[in-house]
Amino acid sequence: MGVPEQLADRMSMAEQHEYLRSKFSRRTLVRGGAVTLGAVVGGAFVPGATAQAATPAATPAADRRPTAETVDGALVAPFGRHLAYGTDPRTEMTVSWQVPTAVKKPFLRIGAHPWDLSRKIDAELRPLHTPAGVGASGDHTQYYVHAKLTRLQPGRTYYYGVGHAGFDPAEAHLAGTLGTFTTAPRRAEPFTFTAFGDQGVSYHGLANDALILAQNPAFHLHAGDIAYGDPAGQGKTSDTGFDSRVWDQFLYQTESVAKQVPWMVSYGNHDMEAWYSPNGYGGEEARWELPDNGPDPDNLPGVYTFVHGNTAIISLDANDISFEIPANLGISGGTQTRWLERQLRRYRADHDIDFVVVFFHHCAYCTSTAHASEGGVRAEWVPLFEKYSVDLVINGHNHVYERTDVLKGGKVTKELPIGGTAYPETDGVVYVTAGAAGKSLYAFSADQSYEGHEKDVESVASFVCVKDGHQQETVDWSRVRYLDYSFLRVDVTPASRGRLATLKVRGIAETGAQVDHFTLARRAR
Repeated sequence: MGVPEQLADRMSMAEQHEYLRSKFSRRTLVRGGAVTLGAVVGGAFVPGATAQAATPAATPAADRRPTAETVDGALVAPFGRHLAYGTDPRTEMTVSWQVPTAVKKPFLRIGAHPWDLSRKIDAELRPLHTPAGVGASGDHTQYYVHAKLTRLQPGRTYYYGVGHAGFDPAEAHLAGTLGTFTTAPRRAEPFTFTAFGDQGVSYHGLANDALILAQNPAFHLHAGDIAYGDPAGQGKTSDTGFDSRVWDQFLYQTESVAKQVPWMVSYGNHDMEAWYSPNGYGGEEARWELPDNGPDPDNLPGVYTFVHGNTAIISLDANDISFEIPANLGISGGTQTRWLERQLRRYRADHDIDFVVVFFHHCAYCTSTAHASEGGVRAEWVPLFEKYSVDLVINGHNHVYERTDVLKGGKVTKELPIGGTAYPETDGVVYVTAGAAGKSLYAFSADQSYEGHEKDVESVASFVCVKDGHQQETVDWSRVRYLDYSFLRVDVTPASRGRLATLKVRGIAETGAQVDHFTLARRAR
């Protein structure tokens, strides 16, 4: 596989060579080997369970900081732990973390009990070097570590600790560094997940994380614009203000949740850090290990899917189709949209799957005065959402909470008041913008209207981003508008004894107050 045509047109031969070299060396490292875990007391592992690891990459020569040869590992503590599901959440989990220097022999310990962490798994170290001249953090290297676990038992809770030579979490004085995770169940059961976009590093981000942890979610969806290391967000090498160290703060901030709840991300415009790779995602690939079942994991690493119980989740990369911020416009050559339709068709043919939830960054429908709606999403994906009756679409990008009525063809097919119920199979699709996770808030052109403070309006003046700029529009689909920090909680209940399967969706403010709630229901098939 060579350089994608959309990238090759913009790259010199030297840039293409560097792209291919880094691309294939990283993929080779990730898939470089498998270490047998074997069985653990209590049957937590399937015999022969494996964890994928790889040879640590070389530290960039430009980095002048102390190396693993000069630093005592006992003085270096891991931080920023974060989990991610693999392709099968029932049996696969990746544990990721960060260390401040290139430690020797990073590893993960795992077991069925906190006092039994005898299984020691080699981990992969991924250095990420930011050269001098790039933003405020030039000539700086960060070190991210990943251990990918496979063939785990469904519905089981595991204890784990991360370490390296000189720092062993199995030692008694380091017991406080242990974490846990729970794999998805073998069969459909009730569960909760949470979602938001546009968090960054702030007091409000911390407050939302604390509330999310209290919801006890099975997983969390982050719909792009993750840390804001690149505050410009244009996806260009000329972006100003970049500081890679913001990622250190972000991963430390989210660790309280992400060390025990899979933190599943999609990529927004502020996540395209152009100096690391031509597609802008070289930095993200160092920091995250996501399912690699998308149309092109090397070129679109934030596009993937997984199934938890009766609910399929699809993560998309709207940078590929964004007219507003076109740095990566057309990067997939249409393969992402074709892949999306294949996944939707497959899920709708699977009688074990009731709900399909899609999340990505740019809004299909929003009336915020900042970005409003993305015409590329409406043109490329909305017809597919309607054709395959997607139940819920979650976006970020606009730093507000907004929820639509039920839509088809850009028109309201059913009003969905706060507390109402919709039936996506016949009614249409509901869209929620949940982009008020922590960054500074935007504004609406119409009055706010939320639970306990409803103020319905017949129409809202807004705009949609199109290929040649902005197109004004007046819309009647904006049902809930809330301008303060918030997130989504979704409670999923499978069908049973003749009852409908339900998604109960709630908008929750940073204060803990409920600002919206509605239900999506489906009959068992």
